[in-house]
Amino acid sequence: MTRVTELLSQEAILLHLEAKEKIAVIHELARPLVKNGIVTNEKEFFAAILRRENLESTGIGLGIAIPHARTKAVKETALAFGRADHGVDFSSLDGKPSHLIFLIAAPEDKKTEYIMTLARVSKLLRKDEVKAALTKAETPKDVLNVLAQYE
Repeated sequence: MTRVTELLSQEAILLHLEAKEKIAVIHELARPLVKNGIVTNEKEFFAAILRRENLESTGIGLGIAIPHARTKAVKETALAFGRADHGVDFSSLDGKPSHLIFLIAAPEDKKTEYIMTLARVSKLLRKDEVKAALTKAETPKDVLNVLAQYE
């Protein structure tokens, strides 16, 4: 079973998201995955993410959003993490803005790994101490340490 910390590289941890709205935030989070070659077709990946967002919001509430998609435009399952101190409207179930955002990118043929990754990220973020520590993390290494501690 792959750990969340194995799917998240320091380059894909953005502690000061600049974008103010959902689509721009997703683009910002996808950039490191495109840059390191995990996402091989940015347009196709983005279209898959938007299809998923249009089905149902990935803003799960309590300040968290987990946009995700499976597509042939992804080489291997990977995560990106962003923090938006200003909050981003992900049409969350509780109506509140999202501050902690995990983007999950997975290959089309890795359904089980994709579902397990989504479940593990969700489980971690249900813990108040994880959310608090991610909110205070000052460096990408701090983020990885928090996730490793609670995983």
